Amino acid sequence: MSQLIIGLTGGIASGKTTVSDTFSEHNVDIVDADIVAREAVSIDSKALQEIVTHFGSKILLPTGELNRRQLRDIIFSNELEKKWLNSLLHPLIRETIATQLQNCSTPYCILVAPLLIENKMEALVDKILVIDVDEETQIQRTMARDQCSYEQAKAILSAQITRKDRLIAADDIIHNNGMIDKLTNDIKKLHDKYSKIAQEGS
Repeated sequence: MSQLIIGLTGGIASGKTTVSDTFSEHNVDIVDADIVAREAVSIDSKALQEIVTHFGSKILLPTGELNRRQLRDIIFSNELEKKWLNSLLHPLIRETIATQLQNCSTPYCILVAPLLIENKMEALVDKILVIDVDEETQIQRTMARDQCSYEQAKAILSAQITRKDRLIAADDIIHNNGMIDKLTNDIKKLHDKYSKIAQEGS
C-alpha cells in the first residue's frame, strides 16, 4: 500500500481528469471513483439488476447498459430516489475503492473522487487536493461537454457543495484557469512535495 493517499476532488468540469492524467504521467497509481461507480453498474451486475427492478427497463439503453443521463435526471428531481440509489451504490463503491487503494504500490497514490467531501470519504485519504475554477467557467465547460442547457449545468453545480466549503476542506489547491503550462508546473511541484512526504513516512 502507498505511504500517502491524496484525495483529488473539485466541482464539475474543474479539470480533475486532466490533473489526474498528468499525475499518472509521473508514474503515480490512480484510483478513480467514477470508474469504480461505472463498473458497479455494468451489464449483468447485481446493482444494475436492482436498479432495473426499481425503475423499470426504461432505465436501460438499447444495448442493455444503464442510461446514465436518464438516471441523473430522475435523481436530480427526486430526493427520495437519490437516497435509494445512494444507499444501494455507496457501500459497494466505497468497499471497492478501499480495496483498490490497498493494492496501490507507488510511494503515494491518488483517489480521484468528485464527491469526496459530499460523500464523507475524507477518512480514506491523508490529504485533500482541490482543483478550483470559478463557477461561471464550470457552467460553460459543462454545457459544452454534456450538451446541456445553462439551467441544467447550474442545477448540477448547485447539487454539489459550495466552492467555499470545498476550499476550506483543502490541504492543497490547484487553480485551473486553463493555462496548461502553469497547470503542468503546479502538478510537478505537488508531485515532488508528495513524493518527499511519502519517502519521509516510509
